[in-house]
Amino acid sequence: MSQTVVLPQQIATRRWRRGAPALVPYVVIALYVLVAVIGPLVIDYDPVHTPLPDRLLAPGARTASGGVAWLGTDALGRDILAQIVYGARTSLSIGLATVLVACLVGVAIGIVAGYARGWLDAVLARIIDVLQAFPAILLAIVIAGVFARGVLVVVLALSVTAWISFARVTRGVALSLRERAWVDAARVMGVPVRSIISRHMLPFTVGPVVALATLEFALVVLAEAGLSFLGIGLPTTTVSWGQTIANGQQYLETAWWISTLPGIALSLLIINIGILGDQLTARYGHRRRRT
Repeated sequence: MSQTVVLPQQIATRRWRRGAPALVPYVVIALYVLVAVIGPLVIDYDPVHTPLPDRLLAPGARTASGGVAWLGTDALGRDILAQIVYGARTSLSIGLATVLVACLVGVAIGIVAGYARGWLDAVLARIIDVLQAFPAILLAIVIAGVFARGVLVVVLALSVTAWISFARVTRGVALSLRERAWVDAARVMGVPVRSIISRHMLPFTVGPVVALATLEFALVVLAEAGLSFLGIGLPTTTVSWGQTIANGQQYLETAWWISTLPGIALSLLIINIGILGDQLTARYGHRRRRT
């Protein structure tokens, strides 16, 4: 019987074909980041300026100034493409800031509670239970509605409950690590608790926390769009996908592009972040079980 010889190039090609779909979320998210960083430098946009002669222009139509509205305009004549670009910067900035705050607070609380256990762990667990009793979006609406509109208020409103997931994951990792031999050896040798946590426990939480951060980032971006859609999130001078979608809801039959195109941009970002989060969860979760 003849035996088929597989060349190294063929093996590499097969591996690339199997791994290529997994790279799609990275590429899409990188494009969003590139648009958010470079887009505002290329496209000039003033959310306060309302060129009424250009109102409700279809995608590709000419504006009164001679330009082209590639994605159309809204009811006030504002360019939809510019709103999507500036909205990407707003969503990514708020999502990154919220996840960073929630991660720092949640990881600190979770690892201390998991290592200390006892009454401190019980108190923190009860606090988490109380906060989980309230729906996260309703609590965010209450906080955003009490204070004046602003980016910091939105970050605070979304961070109030976002840290809980980080605390629970980190606490679970800390509970399993505190019984390990190297942690016991460090305690016997008189290593300070701060050093034990930072050197012998905290590095093992990086994988699960990064995987969770991607999923929380998608939820935060979606929640920010929801607050802006309701008109209680960001001020009108700050461009948001939620505001753009809300502005076009009464023109869905005649000017569908106002709400549809920002909605597609938001959906693509959420879907790809979710896929990336699932990939990281599967990867680091498998490594954690092996460890």
